[in-house]
Amino acid sequence: MMEAVATHAGEPIRVVILVFPGPDAGDVFGPLDILRYASRFAAEQGVAPRRTGYTIEVVSASDASVLWEASGLCLTAERNYRDVTGTIDTLLVMPIDESLLPVDHPPLAQWVATVAGCARRVVGLCTGAFLLAQAGLLDGRQATTHWAFCDQLHHHFPAVHVESDPIYLRDGHLYTSAGAMAGMDLVLALVEEDFGPQVAREVARYLVLFLRRPGGQSQFSAQLAAQFAQRAPLRELQGWIVDHLDADLSVDALAQRAAMSPRNFRRVFAREVGQTPAKFVEHVRVEAARRYLEETTDGIQTIAAACGFASSEHLRCAFWRALGIGPAAYRQRFATSCRPVPRDILA
Repeated sequence: MMEAVATHAGEPIRVVILVFPGPDAGDVFGPLDILRYASRFAAEQGVAPRRTGYTIEVVSASDASVLWEASGLCLTAERNYRDVTGTIDTLLVMPIDESLLPVDHPPLAQWVATVAGCARRVVGLCTGAFLLAQAGLLDGRQATTHWAFCDQLHHHFPAVHVESDPIYLRDGHLYTSAGAMAGMDLVLALVEEDFGPQVAREVARYLVLFLRRPGGQSQFSAQLAAQFAQRAPLRELQGWIVDHLDADLSVDALAQRAAMSPRNFRRVFAREVGQTPAKFVEHVRVEAARRYLEETTDGIQTIAAACGFASSEHLRCAFWRALGIGPAAYRQRFATSCRPVPRDILA
């Protein structure tokens, strides 16, 4: 029997994680680690006197209790979803294997709909959004999923306003995210909601994650990470670019560093990376500027110089091209800290 969620002093936040058989291990253990360490740091810092961290339960979306086995390891659910009772604060629906899409499980969808009527938050990570859609929760709402499945989500659930660009979205008490790493971004954002930015920073630092990529913005960091070349020489050059944003990063200079002619360098780089050298450099510089804007109070001119832009106006134009928003408005919406950002922020 589900009960409406209520906040009581000193009670932990109950998180139920719904897992389908055959998950990628990282899809489950990544969010689990974030929540576990959030509980630890919240307790150490004493920042949440009304709550004492999270209590976490993994439940199976099927009759199988063993969800995943590989290399001598086994992931077993505590119970089946039908056996869950009591108050649920947050339901996390883990990614669903593409072979199971679209989800066709009316009893499970009804259970999720019932939970959503009582829980404070219902979250569909990656393709977990399909179950929220089947439960009718996303009708008339904005939602996202992994970019490779956005068209499929829209095709099977046309009443859902599918957004293919954001890392994650919130519409009311419903949350959806893009791929696996975006799911971790979203879970970190939930931690920040519950315990504040300091605990989220500590978790991100301990797990060596980005603190936060704004959910409403483009999947920019994810795209950037995917744009590294397969061949070691070019990949090493890209790493050098990230570490030397204020250097001469013209095609001629980069071609010389790669011991190639400018013409051949342009051709090989575009084939390996999927974009021109100039566009890659601009994306890296915008990503660095975005981090500065989020986490420092440095002026636009200072940030432009640190990131290798010729002027603050060049930075503004690049920001608009990449993110569809100006740097000042971006900072106003997404600034998270006043601490100085290290020069190796992208390393």
